[in-house]
Amino acid sequence: MPHFILYDLIKWLHVLAMALGMGAAMVALVLVGFEDSREDLKGLTGQLWKRTTSWALRIAVVLGLILLGLKFQAGQHPFDNAYLHWKLTLVFFLLMFSEMSPKALLAAKRGAPMLAFVLFLLVSFVSVNKAAFGTKVRKSEPSIPVAGALEAGR
Repeated sequence: MPHFILYDLIKWLHVLAMALGMGAAMVALVLVGFEDSREDLKGLTGQLWKRTTSWALRIAVVLGLILLGLKFQAGQHPFDNAYLHWKLTLVFFLLMFSEMSPKALLAAKRGAPMLAFVLFLLVSFVSVNKAAFGTKVRKSEPSIPVAGALEAGR
């Protein structure tokens, strides 16, 4: 029987949600070009984005926050990694543009969905190239002498 670690399972679900969401975003962006020429496709991309991409990204963000909480619970210091600051900032803007995209697509505007897709690519780049961003060096905390150690030193 395989042994699954909760962290690895949630991380896999997080990656799966991002892949599904951005795959649906790519399909929506391809379909935008067909909406201009075919009347029966009007509004399809806005609904597609709203029902697939937005929900997948929301789930991915929630799973990512759970992963962050699990790291804190394990006693790690994830914010010592500089890539995480960049990633969280880009994810904030990705989510913002993703939430604006359905209305923009219904109005035949492509700016917000394209920016969301580009931000997804940037988030992926930052996530894969973690080492390029460096880490903070933690100062060692001064040790507090134990009472027994003071008496032994006399």
